[in-house]
Amino acid sequence: MPEDVVIAGAGPNGLMLACELALAGVRSVVLDGLPGPSDEPKANGLAGQVIRLMDMRGLYQVLGGPDGPPEPLREWIFAGMQVDLFGLEENPMHALMIQQPRLVRLLEKRARDFGVDVRWGHAVTGLTQSPDGVSVTVEGPDGIYALDATFLVGADGGRSLVRKAVGIDFLGSTSNTVSRLADVSLPDELLGDDGRYVIPGFGPLNYRHNRLDDGAYIFFRNPTGRTMFGTVEPGRMPADPPPMSLDELRESAKRVLGVDVPLQPPVGPGPRAMRRMDGINTRLAETYRAGNVLLLGDAAHVHSPMGGPGLNLGLQDTVNLGWKLAARVKGWAPEGLLDTYESERRPVGERVMMQSLAQQALIAPGPEVGALRTLFDELLKFHDVRDHMANLLAGSDVRYDVQDSHPLSGYLVPELVLDDGRRVAELLREGRPVLLDSSGGGFAASAADWDDRVDLVEARLGGSSVSGMLVRPDGYVAWATDSVSGQGLPAALERWFGPPRRA
Repeated sequence: MPEDVVIAGAGPNGLMLACELALAGVRSVVLDGLPGPSDEPKANGLAGQVIRLMDMRGLYQVLGGPDGPPEPLREWIFAGMQVDLFGLEENPMHALMIQQPRLVRLLEKRARDFGVDVRWGHAVTGLTQSPDGVSVTVEGPDGIYALDATFLVGADGGRSLVRKAVGIDFLGSTSNTVSRLADVSLPDELLGDDGRYVIPGFGPLNYRHNRLDDGAYIFFRNPTGRTMFGTVEPGRMPADPPPMSLDELRESAKRVLGVDVPLQPPVGPGPRAMRRMDGINTRLAETYRAGNVLLLGDAAHVHSPMGGPGLNLGLQDTVNLGWKLAARVKGWAPEGLLDTYESERRPVGERVMMQSLAQQALIAPGPEVGALRTLFDELLKFHDVRDHMANLLAGSDVRYDVQDSHPLSGYLVPELVLDDGRRVAELLREGRPVLLDSSGGGFAASAADWDDRVDLVEARLGGSSVSGMLVRPDGYVAWATDSVSGQGLPAALERWFGPPRRA
């Protein structure tokens, strides 16, 4: 019997997708060629609307967030420039500092608790499609075997074998830059009273991204307390360069800062970051789907890591895809539902690529860029600009075409509290759609034939004029009304959750 879904790649996106499918009662197998979860410190946190999605699944505190709902940030950065978020009426920007290795281990535990078959050391090496599904060739510890599935999801990174095997073009560009980053330490005697290291001949090292006339440097402490230092320079590496070294980073730092930076090996146990990026790729898959093969995360889009948009984009893709793929496997998906994964999420990928390319341009060397940054920094003082930037960076300016005109429809559901004290986010723990009836029970009859797929919650909403709201499993509003007529509700239910049961 074929598997429902095979997922290539046990990174955050692949494991989260397996969890989303399991919530909907769909079996999946997760394959990864690595022998186990990688200790390589890649991403250092989550930022943007993904924090609210984690809260909706009950994962916010599991991943290290404090008790209570996520609190918005007072500031964020754009190309190394501070974006002041304090005072915004609806600040959508949240963050949670967690290194990717820990995130992967927590998501793997969640997946295994759901009974997901996670196979480390099993690499996808090929695939063939038929009208009925996909046959996947896998190389495991005991040899090569075939695994049949109805669907295959490629969550196998920017060099995705799955994407290449089905012939999907990866369109975009590569920057003319070299980026270097490593775990380091600095002499204690350079530590100033304000907590910054003061480099002789240069001055204090500022945290985050910092642009200079000859490049940029990155300086921060990750959530484990380690110090990381990096540089970005124009140019490219020669063919077949030697492995990245601390000496290479010191030489780059001297070119960028103009002085010797006494970078020393990090203290404490590993693993330790030491990596070089020869050019930053900005690329988007021409399509997110080829037959019964779908792409997810870096397999579908890659971009600059500046500002931390990667997991915000990828994990939101995951939650968007999960319930739609499950609906298709379960047999109740309306016509075209699975196609909305691409129509909704690919434009979001394009928008993230736009803002990440803009950040690359604004941190490049040169007097013209310096003048542009001065102007941009002036613009960031305006309230409307700060509001626009906050929504851009959080991804909260995304509105799906759900064919409903209410001001809330198509957006992520607001953080609302019911009269019994529950938050709307808590209603989405099980990954099921929710019809919130604040009219006194007026919508129950309209939704009765979908009660096997949609949860009805009758409760008043404090401080809101909304009398009814249909929320998809991914947290986006599919329909809303301020009246008690329920006009458009049956059509919305059928559009997103299939025909009524009696039909």
